[in-house]
Amino acid sequence: MLIFLRHRLAFLATPKTGTTAVEMALRPRAEIIFGKNRKHVTALRFSRKIAPFLEDTFGVRPDAVAIMRDPTDQIASWFRYRGADRLTGTDLSTRGISFDTYVREVISDAPPPRAQIGSQFNFLTDGDGRVMAKHVFAYENQSGFRQFMADRLKTDVTLKPKNVSPGADTGLSAETLALLRAARAPEFALYDRIIAAQGHLITPQG
Repeated sequence: MLIFLRHRLAFLATPKTGTTAVEMALRPRAEIIFGKNRKHVTALRFSRKIAPFLEDTFGVRPDAVAIMRDPTDQIASWFRYRGADRLTGTDLSTRGISFDTYVREVISDAPPPRAQIGSQFNFLTDGDGRVMAKHVFAYENQSGFRQFMADRLKTDVTLKPKNVSPGADTGLSAETLALLRAARAPEFALYDRIIAAQGHLITPQG
């Protein structure tokens, strides 16, 4: 997470949405940086804990901005990431299984460690469907996101790919895709809301 106090903006790092590239490009302009194990602060925690602290301490309550990816593509990114050589032989590795199998593990009642990836819906909402970030961009709307950040930060924003995962076959059977969409219906619905808002959802915040 990056906090830009002067520009009243906080960038929340939704996992597997290209956040490393954003952070590498913009961290020199941030006054506060949450890195490593504290990088992925959820929108709810930011809204309930960090934003009030910033307001009390600095007199600034930044607008939260985040990115959301197509739910299937985001899980595929986890699958590729955990198929890297460095994880081979560990309980996090996805080597030797199909993406179809992985998706079924992710949505099972007892996912193995490699399939414990959380959800974008839980990251971005309060659990009841209320979006806790003021601005949420679709991952596919990179140009809109870059322009928004450039306008708010008063600087050009150029992103270079970082942490690119190895390639893998991420095809899904129709049956497994249907199971995924049913299991994660609220997440797909939120993503559809963002797409319907031209890739930039703006939500009222308390």
